[in-house]
Amino acid sequence: MSGDDRPAFNPRLACPWPRRARLVNVGQIAPAELDSWIIHHDEQVIVTNKPGDIICHPSKDGPWSSLAGAVREHFGLAAAHLVFRLDRETSGVVVFAKNPAAAGRLQKAMQRRQVGKIYLAIMTGQLSGPVTVDQPLGDDEGSPVYFKAGVRPDGRSAVTHFAPLACGGGFTLARVVTETGRMHQIRAHAQWLGHSLVGDKVYGPDARCYLDFLDNGWTPALEEKLLLPRQALHCAEIDMRKAGLERVFSVPLPADLRAFCAARGLAVPEGL
Repeated sequence: MSGDDRPAFNPRLACPWPRRARLVNVGQIAPAELDSWIIHHDEQVIVTNKPGDIICHPSKDGPWSSLAGAVREHFGLAAAHLVFRLDRETSGVVVFAKNPAAAGRLQKAMQRRQVGKIYLAIMTGQLSGPVTVDQPLGDDEGSPVYFKAGVRPDGRSAVTHFAPLACGGGFTLARVVTETGRMHQIRAHAQWLGHSLVGDKVYGPDARCYLDFLDNGWTPALEEKLLLPRQALHCAEIDMRKAGLERVFSVPLPADLRAFCAARGLAVPEGL
């Protein structure tokens, strides 16, 4: 085979066993902690305010190691049906349905885009004004992180709206609304825009930060590069009224992101 005939090197295929995510610093949720995170509970749903270091899906470390497992055990449910998930390092509103019928109805509403979601994000650099990113997303085949998404012409349509709320110290606190629900959409679009989220190990300054974190945990070197131990993304509001729920569920910006804003001169608007 000549040099011109050889397929291009793909780092994602260089090893037959790609490095998959493993849970680092997995803790156990205490019942009292879970109680403090619950913002609404009725016969259909349980709504929680997830911290930024808790996984949503069940894990092999037992039911109290994940939000879904803890909710199921705490309320004595056969299953805690996630209506939608947040990444482990993303904080904010998470909705569980208590039975399959409610889960099916709410998940269909999500697919039909009948659920409104508002996020708050701290981005690197300063946005001069609102901007919409309408760029398709698919696998980032050049990344050493096998699950990383990226903008590519043959990807799935994805639309994200970013609006600055406060700027200062080389950072922007932004309100983010998505029209689509692609994996890592906000984080991938923020990187494409040139304003990656603070603390993002995969979509920040270097995806190898994530691999370093898997091998060594949170280190001073990573802190110097990323500034925060988790990505600065928070699901602040979920509006499910079109899906049959009567309330809009909202939670304030958490203490760690609020402290970062205060240290960088970002004035958090009242009510967030």
